[in-house]
Amino acid sequence: MRTPILSLLLLTEFASPAPAQRNEPGRPPIIDVHVHVYAKDERWTRKAPNPVTGQPLTAITEEAHMQATLTEMKKYNVVKAVISNDYQAALRWKAAAPDRMLVSYAFDDPSSVDLDFLRREHAAGRLAALGELGLQYEGIAPNDPKMEPFWTLAEELDLPVGLHTALAPPRTPYQCCPKFRNWLGNPALLEDVLIRHPKLRVYLMHAGYPYLPETIAILHMYPQVYADLGAIDWAARGREEFHEYLRALMRAGFGKRLMFGSDQMVWPEAIGMAVEGIESASFLTDEQKRDIFYDNAVRFFRLDKK
Repeated sequence: MRTPILSLLLLTEFASPAPAQRNEPGRPPIIDVHVHVYAKDERWTRKAPNPVTGQPLTAITEEAHMQATLTEMKKYNVVKAVISNDYQAALRWKAAAPDRMLVSYAFDDPSSVDLDFLRREHAAGRLAALGELGLQYEGIAPNDPKMEPFWTLAEELDLPVGLHTALAPPRTPYQCCPKFRNWLGNPALLEDVLIRHPKLRVYLMHAGYPYLPETIAILHMYPQVYADLGAIDWAARGREEFHEYLRALMRAGFGKRLMFGSDQMVWPEAIGMAVEGIESASFLTDEQKRDIFYDNAVRFFRLDKK
């Protein structure tokens, strides 16, 4: 599976400030619906620094990455995380912290996935969601016929689905993914799927950025669709741009449908940076922040609020 989005536009000229380090007792709980796990990653080999802060990458093995991410989760009281990317690694994370992890199955190319395997994993109680679905990187639209069996399965099993929307790093079609096209990240392409599968629960990863009108239209028409704020809350285009996008979604009335996601990738400290991206939005009330950090995810994933 390719490197997940939003290494996106991770250019230092758009950098956001790093949050102050803290470990506040009594911090309210957070659910992170967009966390990545890896068995291996080429960024570990080249020790890729944090693209916003320039901080050196030190967690360069699966175990080190897991422990550093868990440390960050405990610091910010992230009580639950939806984890994906490498499925076997995700199961190992789940074994290490069973109460904190919800395992999701990620893929880009549907032809590489065994539907029967997904059904068995769900029946065994290991599989809680599908996603991140990076179809865009393979030149596949959400409404492509190749995806129909997966939408059918997700609706049948009541599996929530995280769909990659938005952009990717500059020059993506010239580098990793020649089939990638910007327009395939437009949330409007999901509409026919939602018509055919009215019970399907989907969340738009990266909140459809920068397709604001289309994202608003989908959220308006289909109340079963939510959105996460992963990566745009810490890495893409800077804090001011993120706040303007978030403000527009709030102004449109979708504060009960936005969920916190970090999309920390190989940089565990990005969890704290993403938290700060929400906390620094002065236009949000405390209640609205609680919705984004916790209550909306409880509702969408049908969790026990306790």
